[in-house]
Amino acid sequence: MSIQLNSHVRWHEHRVTSQMRAASMSQKGLCVWFTGLSGAGKSTLANALEIELHRAGKKTYLLDGDNVRHGLCGDLGMSEVDRTENVRRAGEVAKLMVDAGLIVLCAFISPYQRDRERVRALFESEQFVEVYVSTPLKACETRDTKGLYSKARQGLLCGLTGVDSPYEQPVAPEISVDTCSVPLADAVQRLLDFCENLDS
Repeated sequence: MSIQLNSHVRWHEHRVTSQMRAASMSQKGLCVWFTGLSGAGKSTLANALEIELHRAGKKTYLLDGDNVRHGLCGDLGMSEVDRTENVRRAGEVAKLMVDAGLIVLCAFISPYQRDRERVRALFESEQFVEVYVSTPLKACETRDTKGLYSKARQGLLCGLTGVDSPYEQPVAPEISVDTCSVPLADAVQRLLDFCENLDS
């Protein structure tokens, strides 16, 4: 889906810069993008990380894939085109939040490599962290927290990522976490350490 801008639209430079906003919050804006299959543990991990960041006095916001489909992306379905647009919108919102100086955590299946690369390109290299929640399909099916895999296997649901719709594994994520083999607390600490190193 291409976006056409009116020829009269111009970028308006703000006198308050992203650096000024970040300085007022005593932190650097950052996007932590969680990708993986449904049931992999993206939202659980993002929530746990946000709790610890909040305890440390950081200003954060969590964009969850299911939640944004109630509003911002409520007009989108699950076709490849719609999924691409879903990720594009989320990426643009995350960019605004990072510009505001926030640490934004994004939990989206985001199955296509090209879409994740497009989101990454919105940020400076030190502003974006891709976290591949690499929990295997079999484990995700066993959890089946939303009953989606059961419906897909019964033929009641079409286009489920990992079953009859592809998931393209990240090529070079900053962090990979298999929630079957890594305890939640350990995974969160690993993410905290990584983010702290970026902020130093």
